[in-house]
Amino acid sequence: MASLTQQFGGLKCPPISTARVESKKLKVNPINHQNKKANKARIVAQAAAVVTNAQTRERQKLKEMFEDAYERCRTAPLEGVAFTVEDFHSALEKYDFDSEVGTKVKGTVFSVDANGALVDITAKSSAYLPLREASLHTIKHVEEAGIFPGLREEFVVVGENEADDSLVLSLRSIQYDLAWERCRQLQAEDVVVKGKVVGANKGGVVALVEGLRGFVPFSQISTKSTAEELLEKELPLKFVEVDEEQSRLVLSNRKAMADSQAQLGIGSVVLGTVQSLKPYGAFIDIGGINGLLHVSQISHDRVSDIATVLQPGDTLKVMILSHDRERGRVSLSTKKLEPTPGDMIRNPKLVFEKAEEMAQTFRQRIAQAEAMARADMLRFQPESGLTLNSDGILGPLTSELPEDGLDLSEIPPAEDL
Repeated sequence: MASLTQQFGGLKCPPISTARVESKKLKVNPINHQNKKANKARIVAQAAAVVTNAQTRERQKLKEMFEDAYERCRTAPLEGVAFTVEDFHSALEKYDFDSEVGTKVKGTVFSVDANGALVDITAKSSAYLPLREASLHTIKHVEEAGIFPGLREEFVVVGENEADDSLVLSLRSIQYDLAWERCRQLQAEDVVVKGKVVGANKGGVVALVEGLRGFVPFSQISTKSTAEELLEKELPLKFVEVDEEQSRLVLSNRKAMADSQAQLGIGSVVLGTVQSLKPYGAFIDIGGINGLLHVSQISHDRVSDIATVLQPGDTLKVMILSHDRERGRVSLSTKKLEPTPGDMIRNPKLVFEKAEEMAQTFRQRIAQAEAMARADMLRFQPESGLTLNSDGILGPLTSELPEDGLDLSEIPPAEDL
């Protein structure tokens, strides 16, 4: 035994080579890597199978729920529902509008198109506003009448659409009633209104007033213009007859013109528009009356060509110099309104601004001249038995006056303007 121990102890083993170990590792790693890949693939497959099984179970569960719901709806649709069919019909009755023609309802526009607008009146179905019922005036789209989605307005029921039982609404009917009421008010106030001539027949012309078509007989037109010449023009008018029940609206241009002419006092300032130019002057429209602004009355400075000062369509202020009611002629002047001679040519804007002030000065000058004329008449003709009172008005001589006549020293002289 001792000898064996000595033999094994004397054995010497060579050291293990590192290269050999590394070589063995390189040979083993590819196999392990493939095994890991296989294991990972198996894990992914198993996870996918689990997900697929879960989805399948979920689908199956949903299918069973739908089948159960379908069966309950088919066999017992109201089971567990607190809102019954009777409750539903009762709720609808609360919004069951009376569709009788003439009923007024509140509604909100929620859609518009070329033919009209849909209106929510909180009824079973929406109502419809046709284009022809959207306005008293002729329009091509409801937006021209200010109708847009969101507009809340009061409408009137004018019919029912048989196709879907929806109501047909109107704004025109409401505007129509308001227009007649307005005409009655204007007639009571006896005011002058403007009417546009839109048609004619053998008896007169048709004019639009407050959206209504009124008739103006030729006998009530102050001008000698033909019906064709009056078309599309505006005339000053007054109401003669306003009868909504008979749909009769009769107007007069003569009455309106008579009132306008009555206000044309000598020395008053009016606003006018140049209608036409002639070599001898310009015709000015002063509220339906044509007056002549003679070339000599345009400015203190000489005007050789009227077109260099005025043009058709120009707006200006003129003074009334004279008014021949029988012949229907009115003479005008801007010359009397010039603050400085020649302003109408050089600065017409200043003439416009100072017109009333210059007219007042002109009237004062005329009043002073008339007072001096009356005083002179009394001075040289005391036997006339007339005298001036404290207001400068000529009247009969009274016993309160001194026998030797009047003291005229207090009468101020006329100022040279």
